[in-house]
Amino acid sequence: MITIDISALYAESGTAKLSLLAEYEAAVIRLAGDGGDVTLTGAGPVWLYLRLAHALHGKVRNLRYRCPVTGDVVIFDHNPY
Repeated sequence: MITIDISALYAESGTAKLSLLAEYEAAVIRLAGDGGDVTLTGAGPVWLYLRLAHALHGKVRNLRYRCPVTGDVVIFDHNPY
C-alpha cells in the first residue's frame, strides 16, 4: 500500500495552484507506480483530489481516500479477487 500525502505536493507554497496541476498529476503518477494499491490523504482542495483520482484511474489497482472522520473510503477497486 502506497500512501500519498496530497498536502506535500504544495507544501512549499502553502496553497495548491491550478496552474501547477500538471506537475501535481505527474508527481502522484510517479509516486503511485503501476498496478498498486494507493491511498490519498492530507489536506487538499476537492478539485485536486478529483483530478488526481482521475489521473490514477487505469494506473493503479485500487484507490482509497483516508478520511480523518470515517477512515478509508474506497474510490475505486479494480482487483478482480
